[in-house]
Amino acid sequence: MRFDVNCSILFTGLPLLERPAAAKAAGFDGVEFWWPFAAAVPDDHEVDAFVAAVEDAGVRLVGLNFADDIAEGGRGLFSRPADRARLRDNLDVAIGIAERLGCTALNALYGNRVAGQERQQDVLALENLALAARKAAKIGAVVLVEALNSYESPSYPLVSVKGAIDVIENVGEPNVRFLCDLYHLARMGEDLTAALAHPLVGHVQIADAPGRGRPGTGEIPLKRLLDGYDGWVGLEYKDPGLDFDWIKEFS
Repeated sequence: MRFDVNCSILFTGLPLLERPAAAKAAGFDGVEFWWPFAAAVPDDHEVDAFVAAVEDAGVRLVGLNFADDIAEGGRGLFSRPADRARLRDNLDVAIGIAERLGCTALNALYGNRVAGQERQQDVLALENLALAARKAAKIGAVVLVEALNSYESPSYPLVSVKGAIDVIENVGEPNVRFLCDLYHLARMGEDLTAALAHPLVGHVQIADAPGRGRPGTGEIPLKRLLDGYDGWVGLEYKDPGLDFDWIKEFS
């Protein structure tokens, strides 16, 4: 098991391009990011600066979101008809960054519901996910589908393991996988042991619940759950103090 830092939720007191180096200085060899640019298609200078920041820090980019609208309160673009062109313009950009940095996991947030367009959204999401998966396959990457919790994301339709897995199976591409976020699943009362054991798990993220704090601040038995897991585990929790002493318990 290897921990990587989600630098879109940790080290946020620093400019974005300084966060990979800060993660390295804190002892981490991997980082992940939500979409790190304001635009779905940033200019070449912005992309080059981001790639250089990760490379110069000596860390691996473990995971990257496709363009999302988290900063505006959204939950992704894949199912949203008004964002169809924006999302599709982003696919090659995101996959290009992933290829340059050896990243093999790209998170495709489904998108919040739009009243009256639910059926259209589900059809569009499958089309967009299949397209993203075929493009990602060319660099040996997987596309991740994530279940969130309905308390913090009431308009997001995928709020269970089954909901996410059903979408993955309906896409029908072999490199679409489940992003197993133990925090969100715990909030929804899911069986976390069963979720981690699902054969379609492609990446794991953690935060303790309730509160979304660092491990040890809540009620999830993360050490027991992750015992024997040998993949990357993304730290996607809130901790202004940046206290990583809890990791000693996992060694």
